[in-house]
Amino acid sequence: MGGEDMIPKNARGFASDNNAGVHPEILEAIVRANQGHVVAYGDDPYTASAARKFKDTFGEDAEVFFVYNGTGANVLSLQALTHSFQAVICAETAHINEDECGAPEKFTGSKLLTVPTENGKITVDQIKPHLHALGNEHHAQPKVISITQATELGTVYRPDEVRAITRFAHENGLLVHLDGARICNAAVALKTGLREATRDLGVDVLSFGGTKNGVMFGEAVVFFDAELAREFKFIRKQGTQLASKMRFIAVQFEALLTNGLWRRNAEHANAMAALLEQEARTIPRITITQPVEANAVFAAIPREHLEPLQQEYFFYVWDEDRSIVRWMTSFDTTEEDIAGFITLLRKAGDH
Repeated sequence: MGGEDMIPKNARGFASDNNAGVHPEILEAIVRANQGHVVAYGDDPYTASAARKFKDTFGEDAEVFFVYNGTGANVLSLQALTHSFQAVICAETAHINEDECGAPEKFTGSKLLTVPTENGKITVDQIKPHLHALGNEHHAQPKVISITQATELGTVYRPDEVRAITRFAHENGLLVHLDGARICNAAVALKTGLREATRDLGVDVLSFGGTKNGVMFGEAVVFFDAELAREFKFIRKQGTQLASKMRFIAVQFEALLTNGLWRRNAEHANAMAALLEQEARTIPRITITQPVEANAVFAAIPREHLEPLQQEYFFYVWDEDRSIVRWMTSFDTTEEDIAGFITLLRKAGDH
């Protein structure tokens, strides 16, 4: 089947926070920037103003570069930190391993060394075995530890967990990249600011996500060491991620970092996930399989419920073998969305 046959009646659904629209304040910022001509490729006052917001948020010496998308942010971050004979340690579930079509390995030449995980998080003890090959010319040399916050399983690293990884990395000459596609949701869950959840914990480079938190398009790469960023403008250009009309990416992030919009959006998404979890737990035969800490709910549901549910609401099956689904909430998820979905879940359980 194809076309309209594939689209559920309620396409809002819970498939992904990427499916949500654009926050009105972001749209307003784009419209305000759509005035006259400015110099292209980021040499404009809008981009400079957005960069100032990042410095105010992360520190005066933070260096920010805007790119088109999350894969671009991750790939180019890793490319800036590695040589092709080096390796990146990450969770098996990491987006760079599972969902970027091999782009990190193709464009960096570096090998991904994966760590099995039941909850999306990795630990120093799991990382240590990958360092046994340091100095051995027959093996790819570990150089970067990449962690995701919030993780692909909706869990959130605690500050001490991140600090333990960054301390271990730096003691062993490694760097730490943080895939922050949902860093705003994680910071809200931790009740911290963005800097406190990243730089202050020892992270070296951050892929700062906006698309999943109300932005139309664009992500940002943030370096907390200017030396690491020294050649990034060339890496970004060669990596086809240099936007000519960069002002339209930049103003979205300025809006996101103004008047707490990033926090408001993430707080709402997280709250809706908590509500969805709370209601789902009251339904027999539904088992929540991961702690709900950000804006994702993972649940095991009877296999026979899948088709009738997906005819009405859009969501993905995460694990076909175990019939585990992922439900994502976003800044524009409503209580009515959840009520309608829960009603359908209950009805499915009655049959």
